[in-house]
Amino acid sequence: MIRVVFFLIVVGALSLGAAWLADRPGDVVVTWQGLRIETSVMVLGAAMLALMALLALIWSLIRAVLRSPIVLANLLRNRRGARAYEAISSGLIAVGSGDIVAARKFSTEVNRIAPGEPLALLLTAQAAQLAGDREAAERTFRTMASRADTKALGLHGLYIEAQRRDDLASARAYAEEAARTAPSLGWAGKAVLEFRCASGDWAGALALLERNKGVLDKAVYRRQRAVLLTARAIAAEDADRDNAKAFALEAVKLAPTLVPAAALAGRMLAEGGELRRASRIVAKAWRANPHPDLAQAYAELRFGDAARDRLTRIEALAKKTPGQIEGALAIARAALDAREFGKPRAVLAPYLSTPTKRVALLMAELERAERNDEGRAREWMARAVHAAPDPQWTADGYVSDRWLPASPVSGRLDAFEWRVPLTGMVSAPVIEPEPPAVAPTDEPPQQRSGAEPAPHSSEELPGASDEAPPSPPTVPLPASRRSKRSQPKAEPVIPLVHAPDDPGPEAVEESEPPPEPQSGGWRNILE
Repeated sequence: MIRVVFFLIVVGALSLGAAWLADRPGDVVVTWQGLRIETSVMVLGAAMLALMALLALIWSLIRAVLRSPIVLANLLRNRRGARAYEAISSGLIAVGSGDIVAARKFSTEVNRIAPGEPLALLLTAQAAQLAGDREAAERTFRTMASRADTKALGLHGLYIEAQRRDDLASARAYAEEAARTAPSLGWAGKAVLEFRCASGDWAGALALLERNKGVLDKAVYRRQRAVLLTARAIAAEDADRDNAKAFALEAVKLAPTLVPAAALAGRMLAEGGELRRASRIVAKAWRANPHPDLAQAYAELRFGDAARDRLTRIEALAKKTPGQIEGALAIARAALDAREFGKPRAVLAPYLSTPTKRVALLMAELERAERNDEGRAREWMARAVHAAPDPQWTADGYVSDRWLPASPVSGRLDAFEWRVPLTGMVSAPVIEPEPPAVAPTDEPPQQRSGAEPAPHSSEELPGASDEAPPSPPTVPLPASRRSKRSQPKAEPVIPLVHAPDDPGPEAVEESEPPPEPQSGGWRNILE
């Protein structure tokens, strides 16, 4: 509407101007080189306008002729860009669908049409990975790493290829360079942090964590810093106890529920005579995560106390988390040390129907200490063999008798959890013997083999007939001994959604979430 009104105003103004000139005719006389021209103002104005239009037309023709090479070049470039866009799109689709022949075809076409373009290099690298040509993929990634616009992508590809050939030194060098080039790269910071943790460089890991503080979530940063401080405190416990104590206290301040930090800080504070502060720290961590290390630290707050005094403290600690088996086990252990045999039976009674390994071992020790009943002790020892497992420090299928700051399997920081092994964990492949081929028959197994039926365990162990012991849990073998056919098949290239910033397939153990796709990937081709 505004444009229409503006157009009407302009037309009206021009009409008024023409009418004004028509009402006021005048004469114009031009004398030049003996030539005299007489005309009116209106005619002169019309002649001037016609001359200007003619000059504009002539200039447009001259300009079009002069610019024709540039226009033709732009037309050809746009056409080439459209063809390159179509080839790259088709090539990435072929890579995602696993079509090696099509991926190679479109990769060759893209390199012919638009060589050196970032997405052309990416397609070339992924086509080489899909075909299993690791050397070609690495050459392409090196080319990308030498350019400023694709350096991060090339370093990521070189890092992955180094991991695939188990070249950890090269993988660390690529990750370190990527972290220096772009500190916001999550994969680089994580990889460097894991490498430094694996080598025990806790000071370097803390320095890297401080550099990446701005790109980490606040809760994640506090937790990881607490874990690294705890690791540094444990490493310095024997050589420099003052610094170890400071590290442990800072770790507890950042993560009060971190069990190893609270246990270490409580023990060191108790050594310095700060018993009340030590008890508060241990009790706070116990309320969140009841753990045997915390119970032991709480029981030994005062050096040289009698066993009955330690039992009293443990009973007070267990009351803070009623119904927890760790509290019952701690009381039973302290009561056995104090020679008060009635309390272990009372606190362990709710767990005797389905005892765990630690419960059965404590009952065996109780039978020996209180009644000197070797038979009942052996019965409980036999039940302990087949009893349900107790929680242990577990990370990536690796079970440790003590807490570690990083997983020795994957290098992941803060990976260890206090839980029952194989519970809540991704199932790991286990080598199982294949059953022998047996001809089908209707006879029972015992009649076919001619073997006598095996005696029931109740004939060997008294009291074992009340409940059948559960079968022992299956423990996964180390990764180096697992059967190849039981491992999941690795994808030759990463999913297509990783294409903007992930150069190639992850290793079998890696499972990073795909980054958000980036826009503007075709701008350099189309312009």
